[in-house]
Amino acid sequence: MMRSADVLFDIPGPKARRTQSIVGGILTLAAAALGAFVIWQFAKKGQFEGAKWSPFLTGEIWQYYILPGLIGTLKAAVVSVALAAVFGLVFGMGRLSDIAPVRWASGVIVELFRAVPVLVMMIFFFNVYLLSGMFPSQEAFAGVVTALTLYNGSVVAELVRSGVDNLPRGQREAGLSIGLTGGQTLRSIMLPQALTAMLPAIMSQLVVVLKDSALGYAITYEELLNKANQIGSYKGNLIPAFIVIAVIFIAMNFALTTLAQRIEQRLRRRGHTAGLAPQPTADEFETGAIADAESGRTL
Repeated sequence: MMRSADVLFDIPGPKARRTQSIVGGILTLAAAALGAFVIWQFAKKGQFEGAKWSPFLTGEIWQYYILPGLIGTLKAAVVSVALAAVFGLVFGMGRLSDIAPVRWASGVIVELFRAVPVLVMMIFFFNVYLLSGMFPSQEAFAGVVTALTLYNGSVVAELVRSGVDNLPRGQREAGLSIGLTGGQTLRSIMLPQALTAMLPAIMSQLVVVLKDSALGYAITYEELLNKANQIGSYKGNLIPAFIVIAVIFIAMNFALTTLAQRIEQRLRRRGHTAGLAPQPTADEFETGAIADAESGRTL
């Protein structure tokens, strides 16, 4: 039986694999050359001098700059993720509603906030909160959280909608056949399966939330990027400060990406969507037949 992957993609032959290896080698050498040039320029400008890196070995920089910035980044990310999950579930289900006005309104809201850049929303809501006095002394935090919630919540809503749409149609029909309404079928049968199936994609969205929190720099939110700039101004080591902060971001994003991959692998092993029931092996089938025969039952 021909697989769908075989239909969509041809397996590369020896010539194609050789071409890919050559292109890959050239790109690798080009990247290495560019990296070496950048390192050489940094060394030429004295960016690798011990005096520029020694502040990161002191408790002052970590206590008053890096750790507060890390806490600010994680706080905005955690709150945004929690609110985006609620937003995504509400409007994702709204897009699947049988009530046309609810479905249309949810679609307009989701598409609107997916289309507007996160930075534009941050600046807009920051100024709204600043002028209205809604969150005194917390305008920057509220602006970051609002923008991240609306954008990523819209993405989660679309993931929920696509997850439900990709389920076998028999799931909805089975729910309706046992007397459930369309809404009950969606909430009780289809939505749990869709969320489980889309969990790896939702986990990957956490990386986006974490990275986009750095945009709070534009509205003076006290996060890692803002603290890196403060360290650079204080110690005169802007490039080393940004390198250290970049390494911290890479470590956090790598941890989240690894977690998402492990969850995806676990779900693949267990099976996460509706489908065919697992078929017994030959040994299991014979064992079951013998047990049935001994008990006097017929297959």
